[in-house]
Amino acid sequence: MTRTAPPDDDDTAPPDQPGLRKIIHVDMDAFFASVEQRDNPDLKGKPVAVGGAGGRGVVAAASYEARKFGVRSAMPSVTAQRLCPDLIFVRPRFDAYKEASRQIRRVFEHYTPIIEPLSLDEAYLDVTEDRLGIGSATRIATLIRQEIRAKTQLTASAGVSYNKFLAKLASDQNKPDGLCVIRPGEGAAFVAGLPIRRFHGVGPKAEEKMKRLGIETGADLAGRDIAFLRANFGSMADYLFRAARGIDLRPVAAHRVRKSVGGERTFSEDIGSGAALRDTLETIIGIVWERIEVAGARGRTVTLKLKFTDFRIMTRAASLPDFVNDRGEFAALARGLLEAELPLPGPIRLMGLTLSALEGAEDDKPPRDEAQLRLL
Repeated sequence: MTRTAPPDDDDTAPPDQPGLRKIIHVDMDAFFASVEQRDNPDLKGKPVAVGGAGGRGVVAAASYEARKFGVRSAMPSVTAQRLCPDLIFVRPRFDAYKEASRQIRRVFEHYTPIIEPLSLDEAYLDVTEDRLGIGSATRIATLIRQEIRAKTQLTASAGVSYNKFLAKLASDQNKPDGLCVIRPGEGAAFVAGLPIRRFHGVGPKAEEKMKRLGIETGADLAGRDIAFLRANFGSMADYLFRAARGIDLRPVAAHRVRKSVGGERTFSEDIGSGAALRDTLETIIGIVWERIEVAGARGRTVTLKLKFTDFRIMTRAASLPDFVNDRGEFAALARGLLEAELPLPGPIRLMGLTLSALEGAEDDKPPRDEAQLRLL
């Protein structure tokens, strides 16, 4: 499915075909770590992790040299150091990442106003009708990658397709510094050959369950009817049914107001002890607070999410009359939510934290009783 298209190749569907668009997903390669290697030549070619070393530190990003050893984002720093003894830890410099992200955003805006940022380092672009009248989404993706490299000395990978789901899969296909195109009519075949773990939202436990049911690839998933999927995967069934067929009708949301910042972790083994739960929470606090700082978000509500082994989900939230001031206050609210539920009624397979009621969101209204901490 990977191809190099000539500049005038109209590689995705024209706008008069309902539901089909020209979508590009651009994803920077190891963004934080690449910025550090760019700004410090001594780090080039070496395994680098952005984050705090030791203790309760968490890897926010890892260079490709570090990834060869199995180092990944969201991994506890002590684990990363054990996998790669020569790993170099660098404290995050969010101002540098934000400035690079602003440069990249200006490149996008040169080609289209329809941009949906997902984070500092990735975004969807709808180029069904591009500003320069180029017409070819593949050509635009090539020009964007070239311009990003020229202006930031950083590399980007891009996926081109007729919907968001496929474009995102494609951008990951030839990383780093790669381009992949999935044309109309090719989506179902492309998805059929993928391992089920490549589907967004399919974590280790879901993958394990699918394998027990004989589902290991997209083709296996497409062979199951909707009744079977609903019986085994509940609310996720409709998404899985469509994804296995390469279907996604979501538009690129250019003016979406971000309502929350969060993160979650699915465990390779279920956990239930108080000590393990507290340690995991500290790791997630670190991950989410770094994302909050990157996004420059200010919010009032902290939500704890727990998913049990039977897929039941429990959420608990606490709101403040004013915005959460700092990491310490965010951590204190999160810890209080967990402690109030211990001991849990059973082991969990996933834990997550979210900061919501963000400044500027439509639902950003103060609690009725501003003198009290509200527990939801």
